[in-house]
Amino acid sequence: MSEKGGRFAGLTTRGRCLLAGGLATAVCAVVLDERDLLRVGAFVALLPLLALVLAARARRTVRAGRSLSPARLPVGGDVTVELRLQGPPLIGAIRLTDTAPDAAGPQASAPPRFTVHRLSSRGGAALTYPLRPVLRGVHRVGPLTGTAADPLGLAEFERGLIPADRLLVLPRVVPLRGLPPSLGAGEGTPGAALAHQGQGASDVLIRQYRQGDELRRVHWRSTARHDELMVRLEERPWRGGTTVLLDRRDCAHRGRGPDSSLEFAVSLVASVFSHLMAQGEALTLVTEDGAELTGPASAAHTDPLLDALAALRPSARTDLGGPQLTPGTDVLAVLGAMSPAQVDALLARRVGAGHAVLLDTATWDPAGTTSGAASSAAALRRAGWHVTVATARSTPERVWDDLVSGAVGPVGAAAR
Repeated sequence: MSEKGGRFAGLTTRGRCLLAGGLATAVCAVVLDERDLLRVGAFVALLPLLALVLAARARRTVRAGRSLSPARLPVGGDVTVELRLQGPPLIGAIRLTDTAPDAAGPQASAPPRFTVHRLSSRGGAALTYPLRPVLRGVHRVGPLTGTAADPLGLAEFERGLIPADRLLVLPRVVPLRGLPPSLGAGEGTPGAALAHQGQGASDVLIRQYRQGDELRRVHWRSTARHDELMVRLEERPWRGGTTVLLDRRDCAHRGRGPDSSLEFAVSLVASVFSHLMAQGEALTLVTEDGAELTGPASAAHTDPLLDALAALRPSARTDLGGPQLTPGTDVLAVLGAMSPAQVDALLARRVGAGHAVLLDTATWDPAGTTSGAASSAAALRRAGWHVTVATARSTPERVWDDLVSGAVGPVGAAAR
């Protein structure tokens, strides 16, 4: 019960009735000149007042703390929330109510509630409950409120014990295999002149064979020396790294919650980023407006990228126009629904070919309008892009395998 409402706001309905009954009895005793009845009335009236003092004392003296283990985890992981209470021995009970977001999973469908009747003289009391977040993001666990009550239920006080704590839920990252043709080889920009734009480090003239390389470029002498297929580069490319473009426009995605096309795109980007960084690629992640979420990343520093993706929110932007994508770098774009004008705007930002995963967002919302994924994919392929189309039944692993193999059809054989 809240403290608002006057001096006796901490009294429950039972306590108020008992106080009123005691006062009425005392008044009647005075009128009737009955001393024994007066004693009974005074006792009954003082009982809820004593309960009020005890409940107020418990409210002031009890201290609480909360810990999340872990406080940073991927979607679907398990979190243990521990609540710790410290204070003098209780006379009565304390009812605790914590607050957990709906995105923390089915365990959070009802607020976690506990009733503590006793605090040990040494350790106080420790309470735990589990959470399993189903949606990435920065969530707030709390605040924790406590209601102190006396043993007879005559008085109670509610108090905020702990403010909210931050729970960071990262996007799901799945292991990937292989590399798409030419990605990461510095060959995404045609022409010798364009290949030397931007900053980077010179590659070697001989490198390992990658799926999609032409067999006529195999360097047999190096292959025999290294006991694995090695290919010859026509010229020394100027490595500018890879730019990953994430389309987060709200109008370009369909579905809600963890099963939306945006969440699929974020999970795919996180998986691709982690995979390419493990291959030693220099990567930069940008959104549709050209904003850079992280600086050039490396395999040893994945946490900032995952943290940025966890906090990523949809954009109200409707177009794909923006600053030109860095020349001299490979481009891998994960795109939502696109109109012909938006395809042209993307091509205007990119000199040369690129790689793209195009989401057929209509499959995430069958009742909505068609996304035009087939025509958009055809337009990008005519411009020289390597494109694969993903549906709501696709998985990031299958989409990546499709991009690596160079397949052009939608990937939908595996259910999400």
